[in-house]
Formats: sequence, C-alpha cells, structure tokens
Amino acid sequence: MLRFISGNLTTIDGVNIYPIFSLLVFVLFFVVMIYRVVRMKKNYIEELGNLPFEDNLVTDDVHTLDPKN
Repeated sequence: MLRFISGNLTTIDGVNIYPIFSLLVFVLFFVVMIYRVVRMKKNYIEELGNLPFEDNLVTDDVHTLDPKN
C-alpha cells in the first residue's frame, strides 16, 4: 500500500513542499498556543481552574423536565 502511494507521489512535480508545509503548520500551531498560555493572566487561569468547584452556576434542572407533561 505504501509503495503504491509513494510511487504515485513521486510523479507529481513539487510534491516535496508538502512535508515542509505540514511541519511548518504543526510547529506554528504549537508556538502560538505556547505564546497564548504564557501571556495568560494568572487571575484568568485561577478562574478557569475553579470552574468545576463553583456551585452557583445557572443550569437547567434536568430532573424537573418530564417529557410526559
């Protein structure tokens, strides 16, 4: 299977740019994510970290919804 794919790809002109482009997109994505995480404010990170522990969130009470009514 791999021989079939690589055999077809060698006949395409300029195909050697695709691995370079893919690596560039991959690295650029993680560089941007690391930059955003480093630049986050500590208060915002603490707020996000405490979200699962907060009880005062507005949510629908699923138990009161009765489909028979």
